[in-house]
Amino acid sequence: MSQISLPFEWPGQGTDDDFLVSDANHVALRHLENWREWPLAISVLSGPARSGRSMLGRRFAAMSGGMVIDDAQGQEDRLLFNAWNDAHTSAKPLLLIGDSAPTLWDVALPDLRSRLAAAPHVAIEQPDEPLARALIERALGRAGSRYGQDLPDWLLRRIERSYAAIAEVTRLLNEAALSSGRKISVAMAKESLQAAGFLPIVADDPHPSS
Repeated sequence: MSQISLPFEWPGQGTDDDFLVSDANHVALRHLENWREWPLAISVLSGPARSGRSMLGRRFAAMSGGMVIDDAQGQEDRLLFNAWNDAHTSAKPLLLIGDSAPTLWDVALPDLRSRLAAAPHVAIEQPDEPLARALIERALGRAGSRYGQDLPDWLLRRIERSYAAIAEVTRLLNEAALSSGRKISVAMAKESLQAAGFLPIVADDPHPSS
């Protein structure tokens, strides 16, 4: 699937960034878009940090008029149980957002545990290669940083493919570009990331830019 901006005219988008779509997240996004077709008034969305899960929650609330509980796995059982019952009786959708599948949450209340097990669950996965590249290019471009055409692919081969790692690495590179006034080359990126501990320092590296 090619990278595209969020293809829905969702109201109340505020200042949220465009949401990039790939195979890593399109199932979750489509599920939220089709909230009227949910078998229950409740669904669970999980995803890693910096994956855009909270952004989707805000947009979902604006679109559906429903309730969203972020970081749901850390909330009290009674709060989630009451929110579940309210959604069921009012027929207004409830979206619970967490780090992981609800079966992995620490839930002591048996009735809540059984309800969570029955709820539809969709997950945002860690970024696939097209999404990771698009996130790198967008982060560098929005900061106004100039960078070599070979930089995104070089980074993809070396950094952890996670939303959090991409966000931190591009932040470091943008800061380095701003402070030096230089274009971000592979050599500059390697130096900056080694200094920050993101890359190992290899003595006598025969391929410093590969």
